[in-house]
Formats: sequence, structure tokens, C-alpha cells
Amino acid sequence: MGVGVIVVSHFNSPRLRNEDLESTDIFGDAFEYLLEQFADETKKSGGNFFTPKEVVRLLVNLVEPKEGMKICDPTCGSGGMLIESVKYISKHGGNPRNLVLEGQDINYATVGMCKMNMVLHGIEDFRIEYGDAIVNPKLVEGGKLLVYDKVLANFPFSMDWENKNAARDPYDRFRFGIPPSQDKADFAFIQHMFASLNQNGEAAIICSQGVLFRGNEEENIRKNMIYDDIIEGIIALPQKLFYGTPIPGCILILNRNKPAKRKKKIILIYAARDYEEGKVRNKLREKDIKKVVSAFKNYEDIDGYCHIAEIDELKKMNVI
Repeated sequence: MGVGVIVVSHFNSPRLRNEDLESTDIFGDAFEYLLEQFADETKKSGGNFFTPKEVVRLLVNLVEPKEGMKICDPTCGSGGMLIESVKYISKHGGNPRNLVLEGQDINYATVGMCKMNMVLHGIEDFRIEYGDAIVNPKLVEGGKLLVYDKVLANFPFSMDWENKNAARDPYDRFRFGIPPSQDKADFAFIQHMFASLNQNGEAAIICSQGVLFRGNEEENIRKNMIYDDIIEGIIALPQKLFYGTPIPGCILILNRNKPAKRKKKIILIYAARDYEEGKVRNKLREKDIKKVVSAFKNYEDIDGYCHIAEIDELKKMNVI
């Protein structure tokens, strides 16, 4: 018997399934660790497929997914948002197998990376499609977008796009306005994600802070979204939090069915000062995540950190 055969036979003898190991998620955690290291080394390109884990955890804790829900990430990268949703549901006593998990990504290699990540985390039932979610959405049925209870996403900041067919969009996604041509696609992604929500759906979307103040067509879209009362919260994040860009981001919380006490209001949370400084990028600490989630859930003014703004107040301030 050759040496190669002996080695293969030796490592093939024990079962190496998740359930046979000390941690049932050890393969998935190891794969995510390698993804994080790769994103750290590749800098700019790392941001195309990997959102920092603590940021993902913040988004999931804000929207609180539950067993039985349909969850989507239309720009899924390596699948962190979907996987963290499964972990959250399992941690809170739900059945993580009783879920619909779907996503899409524009990079073919990243789609393969996402599928492998899901499988290594023991997730067997999911749908990940390849393609541009804006130009060619694949999560459709009967000529209409599929809709979800929760949409979680970190789309490419300020990506160029062609809007030549947007006015005749077959999925009627741009009801608040058509983003500028040959320019930033941020509000194309945001409106796609809103259109992907069911009647009670909620979205947590990472954006560049430019979506909060840029003018012209984007200003009109922003105003229309505020007037339609679909923005539940805006959270300002620290700078240097993401791979590939030092610019500060923010989180938009969209809700098709706001609770009564939150109607005609937007909760504004300034979390930009709370972080751990790092050499490559800054990081959110567990206490920073808890502080944001607590402020969002408790829905009360906190001096210098959180403010509940009435839409009429925003009008008087000429914000809208």
C-alpha cells in the first residue's frame, strides 16, 4: 500500500461532519475567518464580497428576523447577512430550518463563495442567483419581484449605472423617482430593496451618507420616501468601518408597516463616535451594537445620541 493511500485512509476514517465536532459551526466559522482575512488583505476588493461581521450582526439585531420568515439579500456577497439571520433565530429559540433564504450577486465567483459558505454553516435550503439585481433581477416569479419579510443588504456605494430603461421598469421599482443617469445607483438599489418587501416587510440597508444630502434627482427621491412615511430610522456609522473605503456609512431602516407610535416620525441615531480604532479599519464593539439596538427599540430621545424627528419638524428645518 502506497504512502498516499495510507494518508488518505487515515484522514478518511473519522467522520468529519459538523455534528461530529466540538462546535457544529466549526467549518463555517473557519471559512468565514478565511474570508475575513482575505478581505483584510485585498482591501478595496474585499468590500465587494465581505461586510464586517459586527456590522452584519448590528443589522440583524435591528430587524429581529423570526422563524417562518422570508429573508433576502439582493447584493449578498459571501452570504453573511443570511447566515447571521439563521444564527440569530437559532439563538432566540426558533427553528432555523423553517426559513426562506434567498439572495443574488453580480459576481459569479462570489455566488460560488456564498453557496459554499451557506453549506459549510449547515444551511441546506437556500437560493442564490447570479446577476445584476438592478438590471436583471432573478428573484422573480410570474413577471413580478418576489417579496420578503426582511431585506438586509450592503450594496456597492455610489456605483455608476445606466437608467435608460428605468422609466419603463417592468417591476415598477422606481415609484419615488429615477436616479440620475451615468451616476450613482444608490437610490436604484434602495428602491429595489423597498420593492422587495411584502406588506409588513422591513429592510436594513447600509448606504453611503451621500444618500442623506445629495441634491437634484436624489433629493426628490429622498423627499418622496419621507413624505410616504417609509423611513423608520437613519443610523450614522463611524468612518473607516468597511473594507475598501474610509468614508462613513449609514443604515437606512425602511418599513412598509410602521408601528402606530412611529408613524410620521424618523428615529435619528448618531453612532459615529462609538467604535474601536484599528490600523486597517475601525470596528464596532459589542457595547456599541447594544447601544444602537437599545436606542432603536426603546424609541426615546437621548441627548447627543438619538432624536425622534417628526416629519413636520424636518419640513421646518428645510431638510425636506
